Amino acid sequence: MLSYLIQRVPLTLRPAISRSLLRPKYPARMSSTVPPVVPTTQPNVSYRPLALPLSEDSPDIRQKYRPFILEDNATEDWINNLDLSTVADMAEDNLRVTNQRLKVLVLYGSLRKRSYSKLVALEASRILFRLGCDVRVFDPEGLPMKNESDVSHPKVQELRELSLWSDGHVWVSPEQHGNLTAVFKNQIDWIPLSTGSVRPTQGRTLAIAQVCGGSQSFNAVNSLRILGRWMRMFTIPNQSSIPKAYTQFPDEGQPGDQRLMPSGNRDRLVDCMEEFIKYTILMRPHIGLFGDRFSEREEKKRKEEKLDATAK
Repeated sequence: MLSYLIQRVPLTLRPAISRSLLRPKYPARMSSTVPPVVPTTQPNVSYRPLALPLSEDSPDIRQKYRPFILEDNATEDWINNLDLSTVADMAEDNLRVTNQRLKVLVLYGSLRKRSYSKLVALEASRILFRLGCDVRVFDPEGLPMKNESDVSHPKVQELRELSLWSDGHVWVSPEQHGNLTAVFKNQIDWIPLSTGSVRPTQGRTLAIAQVCGGSQSFNAVNSLRILGRWMRMFTIPNQSSIPKAYTQFPDEGQPGDQRLMPSGNRDRLVDCMEEFIKYTILMRPHIGLFGDRFSEREEKKRKEEKLDATAK
């Protein structure tokens, strides 16, 4: 369209118009105030010990929320040999500057003994943990079905406190009958949009994934994306859908039967976790800004005026 319009202009004016239309409006200001993050590739230092060490971790939290931690030599694991130099640099800088690890809540949607959504959630957790995140995986076993009488149930309170604690979430659900499972949806239903003036999910980042028993589908991740938007979360653009999940792991009882085998599906999960950390690092300092809304400011002002009038 732009080239068509230029062709309709007299020849003598075309160079000036072309330059004025195509020239960036504020090139100097943009480049000076927002320096780009340049990707780096340093395979020789791909393994960096950013993970929370045992000496700095709470034994209770480690036992309850970190079932993904491996007892084997971590340096030999495939996750620790990934070339994630750019995001590792970002995570290392963020930890040094803020002295705070990214806090990530991981949810999965099945109670089966060998749950593939849980296995994928644990693999995602290992990637995040390797990159310095404080990762906590919630176990949905024992969480009551959503109702009005179990708000004080210990599992409900645990889930709500974890959501409030977190900087971001990772959701992994199986797809059943063309959508996410009841086990997963029940967890989301128990997380309120607001508790008084506190919003347990607003402004947090979200990564989504699904596992399929058959061919690849995207119904569950599409529903997860809708839920994330409804919960006022920032869902990353990327997503993971693993088809025939039972073929992506060694058979039960075989060595490494809880670990994803090499494939494009595994690489895509790494992509999602890498992207999730980048977005969380960039957005976390501005959660308050993103949640500052005109309508809510006006509502707060009206309430304050009403209180002042009542006091008089």
